[in-house]
Amino acid sequence: MIITIFAKPNAKENIIEEISTTQYKISVTAPPVKGLANQKIIELLAEHFNIAKSQIILKSGFSSRIKKFEIYS
Repeated sequence: MIITIFAKPNAKENIIEEISTTQYKISVTAPPVKGLANQKIIELLAEHFNIAKSQIILKSGFSSRIKKFEIYS
């Protein structure tokens, strides 16, 4: 499954908001430096979908606020 993430780094708290089944708005406290925000997004998605972090791959948008992740179940 491919999902689209609208990322907000440097937020006050970590929050996942589901826009639709394939679109999410995710706020993370991590800064957008050296992939830290992307790592935190992967952690939150793994918790949300109750899967391992290794089952989530960032496909596009490494340095963008709009990202595409592929989730393997």
